Amino acid sequence: MKVHHFGIEVSNLEESISFYINILNLEVCSKFQFMDEEIVFLSGNGLLIELIKRNLPTMKLTSTHLALEIENLEEMISHFKSKGLVPVEGPYQLSNGWKTVFYEGVDGEILEFLETKYD
Repeated sequence: MKVHHFGIEVSNLEESISFYINILNLEVCSKFQFMDEEIVFLSGNGLLIELIKRNLPTMKLTSTHLALEIENLEEMISHFKSKGLVPVEGPYQLSNGWKTVFYEGVDGEILEFLETKYD
């Protein structure tokens, strides 16, 4: 068994598409309607994200996060900073040697980036 994709409900589909294309360098690979939802799949770097335009009032999703393992946390932080994105938490050095940092997406979803290599 393996993870196929991560789904994220969004209030503004175009803003979220732009955010994920800009920040994670993803590309739109599919767009369609399903019942009352607009759905867009973005892919790249072995990642598949489903954006679902919801018909509910905007509300922050505070209990959900997407954790992505990366090679170099400092490079990622620098890349995001050049795009005007600043962490909402971290970066942190964990006691097991991992490094992590958290960013907020357009609708309050939390994106965690984790460097798991050991020094």
